[in-house]
Amino acid sequence: MTRISLKNLRLNGYVPDREVIQLYTGQAGVQIASACWELYCLEHGIHADGTMCQDNNIDNDSNAFFSSCYCHTTKTLKCVPRVIMADLEPIPIDEIRTGCYRSLFDPCTLITGKEDAASNYGRGYNHLGCELIDITLERIQRVVECCDCMQGFISFRSIGGGTGSGFGTLIQEKIADEYGKISRHEFNIFPSPKISPIIVEPYNALLATHYSMDYADCCILLDNEAIYDVCGSSLDVPNPTYTNLNRVISQVVSSCTASFRFSGAINVDMVEFQTNLVPYPRIHFPLCTYSPLIPNGKGAIADLSTQQITHCCFHPSSQLVKCDPRKGKYICCCMLYRGDVEPTEINFAIRDIKCKKALQFVEWSPTAFKIGINYQPPTCVPGGDLCPVNRAVCMLSNNSSIRCAWDRVYRKYCRLIKRSAFIHHYECEGIEKCDLIEASENVLALIKDYEEVEID
Repeated sequence: MTRISLKNLRLNGYVPDREVIQLYTGQAGVQIASACWELYCLEHGIHADGTMCQDNNIDNDSNAFFSSCYCHTTKTLKCVPRVIMADLEPIPIDEIRTGCYRSLFDPCTLITGKEDAASNYGRGYNHLGCELIDITLERIQRVVECCDCMQGFISFRSIGGGTGSGFGTLIQEKIADEYGKISRHEFNIFPSPKISPIIVEPYNALLATHYSMDYADCCILLDNEAIYDVCGSSLDVPNPTYTNLNRVISQVVSSCTASFRFSGAINVDMVEFQTNLVPYPRIHFPLCTYSPLIPNGKGAIADLSTQQITHCCFHPSSQLVKCDPRKGKYICCCMLYRGDVEPTEINFAIRDIKCKKALQFVEWSPTAFKIGINYQPPTCVPGGDLCPVNRAVCMLSNNSSIRCAWDRVYRKYCRLIKRSAFIHHYECEGIEKCDLIEASENVLALIKDYEEVEID
């Protein structure tokens, strides 16, 4: 594939941002990819075949950021995403291959096996994963070689299923070995408290967390039940589908990566996320909120102030993983603003938040807030659930209450392991009971780590 020389861009006065490669693993990861790239194409004026839209309203400088950071750009000015999608079964990626964005992606970056992991971590990590890992790494290497100055990897997967947990962990392990010093961030779909289609989710989640602990610099957790509730209470969607859920997730991902793709007053790169959100290597699981979430058709109330959207982020009902931040302490918050916002308004809103006694911050983190400002307003999918707004904020916060989410999974694991339930399925795939016990002990230690950071 022929690319426009980045050296020529530099000679013309443009210094491109560093490249980011996105990895989407398993059914959940692939479906999130579909929602994210639908939104990216709208934000940057890119047609479904990768060609640029000739629209005077599109910011060419921002498209230069995007095309260098997230895409290869061919001589014909077609954008080809820097992505790898991998799934052990063919159906989810076949939907990409035959869908409206089939001409956007390089076919070589869409990798499929012949059968699924049967919701079994061991099957995804040891058996089927080993059959697909070499070609996956070869395709990743090919994308890496097309980068001039790679910033890092962002991975998307569910840790409750077999492919996302097992094969996703195997990919993370190999990437850590091959590209050790490059930033590695994750968006993980976490097991929900009540809504769970897989009875062995606790086994998969604990194994994936245990074996991936050292391979991610920052891991943002989301769970479907929390997003279901947000869709029902905030977006007037009583029976949301995965498309509804993934479009909410795509807005979060878009806000987290906007500074990689658009110029802005205060931009945040991947290293800054880690520097400001992760005080200790194991304490790298931020909570996530997004505001405002206003249903389409209610534009009359869509113009909320900077202070209003900031306050919404701290409400428990806005959390995209089921836990109450009021039951823990904030270690640090990264506030990523988009659209029509002013620094003075942000400072006022943050000062007001700090004065609220209901919110607790650890004493040893004196600043607690990192601010990002990007003047590109959020974009909504036409006919989707969200109403267009002038400004929005995504908050990533490291809060000790996340231990409650881990504790829920640990307790479910204890009920299963007490009876050695379903263990034989894992033993057949090379995972022994002692491996599960070791994983549970590591997660229990993680819960205690979060308890200790509360101590002033």
